[in-house]
Amino acid sequence: HVQLVESGGGLVRPGGSLTLSCVASGFAFSDYPLTWVRQTPEKRFEWVSITNSAETDDYYLDSVRGRFTISRDNGKNTLYLQLNRLNIEDTAMYYCAKIFWDSGEWSFGLWGQGTQVTVS
Repeated sequence: HVQLVESGGGLVRPGGSLTLSCVASGFAFSDYPLTWVRQTPEKRFEWVSITNSAETDDYYLDSVRGRFTISRDNGKNTLYLQLNRLNIEDTAMYYCAKIFWDSGEWSFGLWGQGTQVTVS
């Protein structure tokens, strides 16, 4: 069964930390670039972080760089996002996704169901 399943979200105080996990199944996890994206309460969609299969040149949204860290464990088919020094503006539904490069831009191949992060 091809799927991505996120977990680890929750309610946290400003300045707190969370670790999000995304477990993959049904495809060759280590072969693909992966991303964490989020949708804010205002329905704004943001690319939070992207990692390629070699974990080189990771991308971070400017507002999270230095606070969030993306990583992957190919042996466990799991993608992580460490969220530190959270602030209210980080409140969003966080999704992991398998992505691919097509015609000069990233496209989505598979989404998870999302995990809610609320900073309050």
